[in-house]
Amino acid sequence: MSGQQEHAGQFTWSVDDAVETITLDRPERKNALTFEGYHALIQAFRSLEHLKDKVKAVVITGAGGNFCSGGDVHEIIGPLTKSKPDELLRFTQMTGELVKAMRACPQPIVAAIDGACAGAGAILAMASDMRFGTARSKVAFLFVRVGLAGADMGACSILPRIIGAGRAAELLFTGRSIPGDEALAWGFYNRLCEPGALLAEAAGCARELAAGPTLAHAVTKKMLHREWSMDIDDAIDEEAREQALLMETNDFRRAFEAFAAKRSVRFEGD
Repeated sequence: MSGQQEHAGQFTWSVDDAVETITLDRPERKNALTFEGYHALIQAFRSLEHLKDKVKAVVITGAGGNFCSGGDVHEIIGPLTKSKPDELLRFTQMTGELVKAMRACPQPIVAAIDGACAGAGAILAMASDMRFGTARSKVAFLFVRVGLAGADMGACSILPRIIGAGRAAELLFTGRSIPGDEALAWGFYNRLCEPGALLAEAAGCARELAAGPTLAHAVTKKMLHREWSMDIDDAIDEEAREQALLMETNDFRRAFEAFAAKRSVRFEGD
């Protein structure tokens, strides 16, 4: 799969140096999601559990100078206004499955965000593990602007943990957009990049993660997610169990042997 680009739904994907790059690819609609796009992304992230030997990290980005403008107004929002209650519930549950799939896949996800990052697009960024942005990007949780709650796809749970409860409340109640420098200052972005260097910097970070101890990265991601619902004592006990298991791995032994020999370690994910 290395270097080969494939099309799936409304995005492209390729794998290079154990990094899978998913590019939302509807630039004429600012990469807005459709029903088909949601389903395809869910399947893509679910499949990563079975690709652990080939894919060690993921980059998600958008084509044409935008990340994702949310659900397509004509292909999703319009039809939803005519849907029955059970159809609406199936839709909201389906969109939530995308966030679940992103959080459940063992690979760390780096979002490369330029231009519009709104609505469901902001959720995709939020659900990633790290976020690289640009100064010109605009992040907005727009749900209130269409008469809906900020409680969408896990936003009321995840966003406060990234930027704090007060700031999350402001964004979810007002729906206002924040530029890249504010997103960085608030901790939503890990790094600001020049637009022309954004994807390269995100991919470089992902390659560094892919070259690391991927079993350990998977545990870190799992525990960052699971410990939200644990008290501190339970978290300490669970981390002790997980860390002890990792001490049985070959990567742990390799790291010690490399340190003792004063050479660089080469992790192999076992």
